[in-house]
Amino acid sequence: MTQHAWGFGLATSRPDGRILDVWYPHPQLGTPPENAQPDPVLLSLERDDDTRHVHLRIIKTVINLDEEPSSAAGAYLRLHLLSWRFVEPNTLNLAGIFSVLENVAWTSLGPCFLDDFEDTRMRARAKTNAPVRILSVDKFPRMVDYVIPSGVRIADGNNVRLGAYLSAGTTVMHAGFVNYNSGSLGRAMIEGRVSQGVIVDDGADIGGGASTMGTLSGGGKELVRVGKRSLLGANSGLGIPVGDDCIVESGLYVTAGTKVTVLPTGGVAPSREGYIQEPEVVQARQLAGMNDILFRRNSQSGAVEALPRPGVRGTQLNSVLHNN
Repeated sequence: MTQHAWGFGLATSRPDGRILDVWYPHPQLGTPPENAQPDPVLLSLERDDDTRHVHLRIIKTVINLDEEPSSAAGAYLRLHLLSWRFVEPNTLNLAGIFSVLENVAWTSLGPCFLDDFEDTRMRARAKTNAPVRILSVDKFPRMVDYVIPSGVRIADGNNVRLGAYLSAGTTVMHAGFVNYNSGSLGRAMIEGRVSQGVIVDDGADIGGGASTMGTLSGGGKELVRVGKRSLLGANSGLGIPVGDDCIVESGLYVTAGTKVTVLPTGGVAPSREGYIQEPEVVQARQLAGMNDILFRRNSQSGAVEALPRPGVRGTQLNSVLHNN
């Protein structure tokens, strides 16, 4: 079935109609009722900002989630739906989203257009006699300025983009990063990088400095998933999906083309065709999505190895730390 969504939002725009951002405090799935009206408090926020030379106006947006974003308003509604956990990553069409979003100076004044920002900075300093704080220059704002989902901890709001999906029980540490259209589907510890399109399942741990490969650059199409109770060790990297109860050793980067020696344990080792009796060298993509595997580097030969761990429970998150 085609899925729709709608919401009333507060849009920041220029007189020519170019939209900088839209805040949707109460987005909804489905189609709006005929008598739908914006919240009176939201209406009270309409104004003209002479310092930034922008208008703040209430708009009503209705979108088809199967279609590509055709406007900034529709793009922002999609990002809000993700961060409010109405839809999971990779379940709605975000193709071409960069082309409909302005590159924005995100400041202590609010979002500002870049093409005349120095004039805006001058007007602001003339009014307040204080410098304007620049948070970032980007097409995506910080999630925490628009949405704070329940049950999460985010040590540094600069590192989580609007459109990130964070389930209750997720902790994002100071150096952790979560891009839009990615995130956690349960309790998770995120100390490394979760790139666009990457899913971190319940009980998983992304160690400090660890990185996951997204699909925005380099033509990558394989969606990376970190399975339940799986661990990416510190400074490791992952370019394939791994199943439940897996470990990638600290400092090891496993990509789809990495040559991996699969080691038997108890006389057998896993493969796509069943089990093997002897060590076999395969590309890591052949192990994608399989459970109970330790990926490690042999300290003598330097070869990447996959050691099956059937029945071994994966990482155990500290329940106190994730009781958010």
